[in-house]
Amino acid sequence: MDIQTDLLVVLGGTLLGAFASGLAGFAYALIASAVFLHVLPPREAAVLILLGSSLAQCFTIWRFRAAMDRRRLLPFLLAGVAGVPLGTLALGIVPKEVVRDAVGGFLVAYACWALAAPRFRVREAGGRGADAAVGFAGGVLGGFAGLSGALPTVWCGLRGWSRDVQRAVFQPYILAIQLLSLASLAMAGGVGVVDLRRFALTVPAIILGVLLGMRLYARIDELRFRQVILVLLLASGTALVLF
Repeated sequence: MDIQTDLLVVLGGTLLGAFASGLAGFAYALIASAVFLHVLPPREAAVLILLGSSLAQCFTIWRFRAAMDRRRLLPFLLAGVAGVPLGTLALGIVPKEVVRDAVGGFLVAYACWALAAPRFRVREAGGRGADAAVGFAGGVLGGFAGLSGALPTVWCGLRGWSRDVQRAVFQPYILAIQLLSLASLAMAGGVGVVDLRRFALTVPAIILGVLLGMRLYARIDELRFRQVILVLLLASGTALVLF
């Protein structure tokens, strides 16, 4: 491909990822990576994904500020930040492919089961300790393979919280883990001027995608939101297993 074609591919992936982020609050990284890695080296794709996803989260989190509860969010957030370094350390020990296949298989199985058993909930089971455990596991996966949002998104749905409350938990969580990963990458010299210029070109696509996603979010009810989340989890898991 030539440079212009590569740019169009990147912009298309950005628009799709931002739309998913605006609609469901997650999946930017999984959707964008499936596109970016066809035209960009892994490091450049990772930088662009972290920058783009963080910006998309910043645009949408403000919408859910009224639903944010520090007591609900902090167990996820603090444990998640603690888990990131452990995930980074595991990079040289555990094959990344094994983890991606395991997480992908879990997401596929869970999404299929949840679509067939829509009334199952854990409500308050395990309390904040269970929330912290899920946050920690998400942080480990974030540091290891950039998959921080998968488990918290599943868990928030199982808690039976409203769609706004779910997004008020897992979106700040995802943003914090991504910013930590981006800072770590930048300190290691992994973010350059070329990366920032490429990111600047994607900003209009991010804004457009987020606005379209949020507009559709305002038109769906709790049931449709749950179905959207499960379909995206199913698609994400399938992509992890196959690609």
